[in-house]
Amino acid sequence: MSTKFISKYRFLIFAAVVKIRNIDLGDFPILLAPMEDVSDPPFRALCKKNGADLMYTEFISSEGLIRDAAKSMQKLDIYEYERPIGIQVFGSEIDSMKEATKVIEKTNPDIIDINYGCPVKKVACKGAGAGILQDIPKMVKMTAEIVKSTSLPVTVKTRLGWDDQTKFIVDVAERLQDVGIEAISIHGRTRKQMYKGEADWSLIRDVKNNQRMHIPVFGNGDINSPEKALKYKNEYGVDGLMIGRASIGYPWIFNEIKHYLKTQTHLDKPELKERVDVVRQHLNMSVKWKGESLGIVEMRRHYGNYFRGYKHFKQYRIKLVTSFDINELRDTLCEIEENEAILSI
Repeated sequence: MSTKFISKYRFLIFAAVVKIRNIDLGDFPILLAPMEDVSDPPFRALCKKNGADLMYTEFISSEGLIRDAAKSMQKLDIYEYERPIGIQVFGSEIDSMKEATKVIEKTNPDIIDINYGCPVKKVACKGAGAGILQDIPKMVKMTAEIVKSTSLPVTVKTRLGWDDQTKFIVDVAERLQDVGIEAISIHGRTRKQMYKGEADWSLIRDVKNNQRMHIPVFGNGDINSPEKALKYKNEYGVDGLMIGRASIGYPWIFNEIKHYLKTQTHLDKPELKERVDVVRQHLNMSVKWKGESLGIVEMRRHYGNYFRGYKHFKQYRIKLVTSFDINELRDTLCEIEENEAILSI
């Protein structure tokens, strides 16, 4: 048997494939985080096209689903080209979460994800999202009931703890695994930190290194460059990375990270024309899915990142974030495209 064949054979043996039940995510998946008013179908379409291996919807209120609230029900929209796709739900009442799970199941996602990480006051202070980190027994019980109420794989996204005195994530992750979750994504901050300071991945590493853990562990928080992605992959040993804020207005980050992890070389940054083309696609899909008024308003958070680093962009940004007219916005994008010399990085 040749050395070349043996080398190839050894690679096939040791190359690990990350799976959530029977969902093959490759050897080191890069996930799109669930973000309110960001991770909608238009944005997910662009992230999928640019390399996201698994995506989650915006978080959806269990109470909204039970009441058949229009905004909550619209967030259930998923499309075949997005697969694998998870729908994320949040709530503070176990019975409501179980009932909402049944509603979600009818839309046939690949995964149901439970939000135990949202830190915003309107969610956390009502005992939902990261708020449940103050009541770990309830968190475990709620998870167990949701797992029992669906045939779909259940995953969890959470934080290290409520505050510095309650960072029990190593024990919590194991207990959630024991009641049936099939993957966990951990943001390396407490609820009290919100998004301030630097994410601490040391406890995420401890979760992964716990010999009793056998489900995929994904790390989240502060991954904003291919170099950082490689560094954290090597230092913390997670099964994959979840990208949130760094993808807003920059869906290219998924392929850039994946390319760098394989080659330690950089893909070329998208040129101005490509950026404008993608903004047009994003704007048109946003308006089609949400209606003109809301679609225009919710695009505003993306423009700054789409054109980050371009000189003299401020005058165009003001136009983009103040206009309510779709044709005016399209004209502004044409102006940007035609002024590449002025806007050079």
